[in-house]
Order: sequence, then C-alpha cells, then structure tokens
Amino acid sequence: MSRIGVFVCHCGTNIAATVDCEAVRDYAATLPNVVHAEDNKYTCSDPGQAKIKEAIEKYDLDRIVVAACSPAMHELTWRNLLSQTKINPYMLEVANLREQCSWVHTDYDEATAKAKELVRMAVAKVDRNVPLFTQQIPVNKRALVVGGGIAGMQAALDIADAGYQVTIVEREATIGGKMPKLDKTFPTMDCSACICTPKMSETGNHPNITVKTLSEVEKVDGYVGNFQVTIREHAKYVDYDKCTGCGLCSTKCPNKRIPNEWNELMDTRPAIYKPFEQAVPSKPVIDPEHCTMLTRGKCGLCAKVCPTGAINYEDVDKVTTETYGAVVLATGYDLIKWQDIYPEYGGGAYPDVIDGLHFERLVNASGPTEGHILRPSDGKEPKSVVIIKCVGSRDPNKGRAYCSRACCMYGAKHAHQYLDKVKDGRCYVFYMDVRTPGRRYDEFYMQAKNDGALYLRGRVSKIYKEGDHLVVLGNDTIMGENVQVDADMVVVETAMVPSAKSRETAMLFGVQCDEDGWITEAHPKLRPVETASRGIYLAGAAQGPKDIPDTVAQAGAAASKVIGMFSHDTLDSEPQISHVDVSKCSGCGQCVPICPYGALSLQQVTLRENSVKVTRQVCEVNSALCQGCGACTVACRPGALDLLGFTDEEIMREVDALCQW
Repeated sequence: MSRIGVFVCHCGTNIAATVDCEAVRDYAATLPNVVHAEDNKYTCSDPGQAKIKEAIEKYDLDRIVVAACSPAMHELTWRNLLSQTKINPYMLEVANLREQCSWVHTDYDEATAKAKELVRMAVAKVDRNVPLFTQQIPVNKRALVVGGGIAGMQAALDIADAGYQVTIVEREATIGGKMPKLDKTFPTMDCSACICTPKMSETGNHPNITVKTLSEVEKVDGYVGNFQVTIREHAKYVDYDKCTGCGLCSTKCPNKRIPNEWNELMDTRPAIYKPFEQAVPSKPVIDPEHCTMLTRGKCGLCAKVCPTGAINYEDVDKVTTETYGAVVLATGYDLIKWQDIYPEYGGGAYPDVIDGLHFERLVNASGPTEGHILRPSDGKEPKSVVIIKCVGSRDPNKGRAYCSRACCMYGAKHAHQYLDKVKDGRCYVFYMDVRTPGRRYDEFYMQAKNDGALYLRGRVSKIYKEGDHLVVLGNDTIMGENVQVDADMVVVETAMVPSAKSRETAMLFGVQCDEDGWITEAHPKLRPVETASRGIYLAGAAQGPKDIPDTVAQAGAAASKVIGMFSHDTLDSEPQISHVDVSKCSGCGQCVPICPYGALSLQQVTLRENSVKVTRQVCEVNSALCQGCGACTVACRPGALDLLGFTDEEIMREVDALCQW
C-alpha cells in the first residue's frame, strides 16, 4: 500500500487569499493512502523543504503531492529535494493551486472546492506512479553558434575563453551582424564600429573559434551532447588559404555598378568585394550573380592580377558534418518591409522616405556620403526631418502587435545626430508613447528634446510629395488637432522582425517559434536562455527585439549555460519519455513524422509471438532525443506508445478521481 504525503502551500497570499488552504489540507488527509497532510506558508523555501524531508522520515512516506504553483515553476525544485531522500524523484505530483485555481477565481468557496478536486486528482495519479531512472549521455565538448552578430560573437568568445572549441556559422560574408553598420550607440554615443570591429577581430583570430561565413545549417541529427550538424559553406571563389586580402582584385574589377547591400543600396560595389573595410574574414568573395566570368565565361581580370593565385572560378559548395555538444542560436533580426504594408507612406516610391538603417549609413563616416546627411533624391542637405516611430510595431492591423523596444531610443539618437550635424535644421518626432527602460535612457531622450527635437504624440496618416519636399500629415493627440509638416526627409523607425530563415533554422533544431516567428524560451522567468530542446540555447534577438546591452548580456548567459554543461563529462537523460509496447506496435510508422525531435524510427526486430520467433517492423524510441512531449502517444492507432510518468492508466486514474463526486 502506498504511503502518500500531501503538502499544501499558501504561496504567501497568492493561493491563500482565494483558497482555504487549511480546509484543503484537512480534506487531503481523508483521501485513500494519504498518511500525512500539512500546510505551509512557503513550501518552496528552505524551511518548507526541510519540513517535507522531516515528514518523509517520520511517516515513512513513499510518494509526495505538493499543492502549490505551476509545475513549470518549481517541479524541478521538488524533484531535487526528493533526490536527497529515499523517494524516487518521479514519485511526485504537483497540484497547481495558483495558476489553475486561485488566480482564475474570485469566489472563495468555488476556488476551495476546485483546489480539493485538483489535490484529489494528484493523489490518485501519484498512487499509480512508478519510479523512473535516468541514463548517462556522453558530452562532446564543442559548441556551435548559429549567427555571427554581436550576440553570436559574444557567446562564442565566452565559450572559447573557457577553453572549448566553437564554430560560428554566419550566412553573410562577414561576421558582425548589423552593429558595424551603425554610427553611434545610445546612450553613450560611442562609435559603434569602434566597439564592434575589435570584437570581430578577436573572434576571427581566437585559436578556439572557427568562423564559417556564407554558410548555413542544412541538417541536424543527434541529441543533447551529440548533435550531428551538416553545414553548407557556399562557394566564395576565393581560396582563403592563399588570399592575403590585399584588395587588388576589387580595385581592378571592371563591374563596379552592383548595388551595395552594406550601404542599403545607396551606392555600388564591384563583383569581387569585401562587405566593408574591417570585415572579418578580411578577404573578398565573388558575387556569382554579377561576375561576368561566372555568368558568361568572359573577363577573368581578378585572377590575372591576383599575386597569390587565390581566385578559383571552379570553387564549389563545401558540405561537412560535425558533432557538437551544445548549440547557441543567435539568428538576429531584420527590419520589417514597411514599403509593403504602408502605402500611405509612399510604399517606397519616395527616395527621401528612409528607414533607420539607411539613416545610420548616411550619418556614418564610412557610409556613402562620408557622414554628411544628404537627401538620396538630390544630394542636398535636408533642413527639416520628420522621424516616425513605431512603424510596424504596436500595430496588429498592419505590422506587429509587440513593441520593438529599441525604436524609442533609436529615434532619440537619430534626432540628436541630425540636430548635431545640421545646426539650423528642424526635427519633428511622431510617437505613440516614449519608452526608455534602460539605465540613463530617459536622460538621453530628454537631451534630444533639449537639443531641439519637437515630439508630437500621434500617428502619421499620410506622406505625399509636393514640389521638392514631402508633406507629412499626422495628429497631435495632446493638443487634439491635426498636424501638417513640410519635410525634406522622413525617417521611419521600423519594427524588428525575426531574421530570414530563422524559423527554418529553429525547425531544424527542433525548437519552437511564437506566432511572430521569434524562437521561444523554455520558461520566460526561470529558463530565459534555454529552449524546450536540451542543449540548445538562445542569444540576442533570436528570442525577440533587444538593444545591444541586453543582447550582449543574454549572449553571456547562454554561454554560461554551455560552459556549465561542458563542465560535466556526461548528462542525465530525460526519464519521462515515450515507451513502446512492441506486442501492440503494428509498425505502421504514423508516429515517426509526428515527433518534433526526430526521436522515433522504425526498426526490424525479432520477437516471440505465440511461441514462434517472428521478425517484423516496430517503432523504436531514441531515449536521448525524446523530450517527453507526448505527441506520438495520441497519434499511435493501436495504443502501443505510452509516455512514462503520464501513462494512460495514470491519466485515467485522475479522470476517475475527478468524476467520483
């Protein structure tokens, strides 16, 4: 017979304000096989945990029910506690009296009655729980970082500095991401490239870091500690082992009329190029779409002038598969394509309506105008500028419902930069709300206003061209009147959205994205840099919009998780996984594509059926890959799959207990 202990938590007043915890405790004591029940104000605290340990010894308990907050919050706490006692950590059930009861009810009696039902169900289930055990998984102490922006570089450097090998996979021709494109960083107004490019150089030259540019992840197999990752390095048509980065090839290339992506298409570049002067690797690549030698078999001038013979027109993609113990996803962000969703702003038809990154390149000394703020349409200095914030952000009808967090500060920075360079200029900022949550951020915003920026609370309804200037129609909600501003240039501060192919990358690694495409964390409070797939971590804007300080901080947090994991030679597997009853399995394979982690496969096995040996196809579960989601169990037609810890029998015991009264 089971000996069950029930511990009811008040959670301060989070539960006790709506639930009669003493009544729930007394009711629990009457349930079958419950030999001890007590309540505690804070069961998760050290004194609360100590009482559980004392009760286990005093009453010889072999199963535990904790009626407290969500299992997502503290189930691991209770399991760790039980691992220090004679009770198997999985002989535990958590009845959620907070999120599922007290927080969703206002009637004291109704909430208390529901709390009793939740406890009754938990007691019924734990009475059928069986001990579960972990297995040891070896750890390959190499890390993969997907994305070479500031988040990816910081994570890679932290892991590499701890003595572990790291590979960075970057889809562009250089690491660094978007940060080197920026002119200054708020609120200190430091030179962005001066901060970022030394870190790029440190990353590229670190003995423990391998940088793979123009590369992407193509396939992922394996599991935590042993991910087999297939990486495709696209042809560069330049042998980096021979190339010295002298730049002679770029200088002599006859095709220099290709729109330059680095400068937001505001100038041109040659067909063989480095994205920018401080790029890492500091070596060029050939654009195969615009190189006349590759497209038409003519030219070849770069090969003729190269002093080291580094040009290789026969170069092909390189595909390699390597094993990594942990992965950091630092896939970054893009800016929303506002031209497609805001036709009232000209939809991209007016060259003097630009986004924030265009402005950054205009104001940057290394940009196409060498830091002079000039109108793209005619090269004249704009005497009036309108900055529009929240273009695509906080707009569920056209753009995204979320706040992009950094836009308010970018808007203030751009206003400051414009007024600093155009002394007689006029700057208008249309905003919905001003959000300045960081240290010294509000002071920076106030400085922009002191510089002369005129802030107008309201949305812009339309932009149209009239003569040689733009007319901006908006609304001032504070004054309660419509506003018309004549502007020489308009800067739209656009929403941050997940980078291209970030959702595809997430799917390759078996991690989930939210409705907007951001990769989701395992728990927003307790596991903010982990994903639901063990061994895969998040850094920077892969998870959502962030500014640079938050991005760097999260990258360091992700790196610390990897380093902590690599400090062990083996890991414990997840014991709450799917289990196959081969006597029921028909080998239909319907479960295999259902598994989001690739943990299921079909195998030929020899079984004894009716005293006769037969060989047939059955499902097999990779215990290291399975994350216990249970999707396969509901897809299994013959009912051969069951989830340990949540078996059909255990669940039905809960249902029966709920229906008893």
